[in-house]
Order: sequence, then C-alpha cells, then structure tokens
Amino acid sequence: MEDIDGGRGGDKPAGRRPFFRRRKTCPFSGAQAPKIDYKDVKLLQRFISERGKMVPSRITAVSAGKQRLLSQAIKRARFLALLPYLIK
Repeated sequence: MEDIDGGRGGDKPAGRRPFFRRRKTCPFSGAQAPKIDYKDVKLLQRFISERGKMVPSRITAVSAGKQRLLSQAIKRARFLALLPYLIK
C-alpha cells in the first residue's frame, strides 16, 4: 500500500522546529496604555494606512471594544478635518 501523505511519514518536516508566532496584545489595554482621543492625531495615524483607510484589528491586534472606540475617534477626527478621508 502507498502512503496517503506522499511518503513523508508524518506531519512535521524532519529537522525543523515549528514556527512560533507570539500572541499580540492590545496596545490600549494595560497600565501605561494611551487613551483613545480624537484630538490625538499622532496616535490615530498609527492605525490608518498610507492610503487613509483604517487598518483592521486583526493586523493591529486592537481588542473589539477598543477598535469600536478607535474607529469612532478616527471618524470624529476626519469630520473635524484633523485627519484626511483619503490620501491620493
């Protein structure tokens, strides 16, 4: 009989360690965490792409509740012309 997995004999490749990905933590939770404020443009720009779009929380590791506050702050800053809606 022939092996289903192509003859490798297991899941792990021989001689290699599995890739370890460190779990990201929310940058707004903790003792020294910054407050989310629509007037803090320098902080909000970290969560906006170079085209002016909001970066999703799966990339920035912001928790769901803080992501809602962050998006609300970005929208307020855009409305008050502190941040651009888009960058051409």
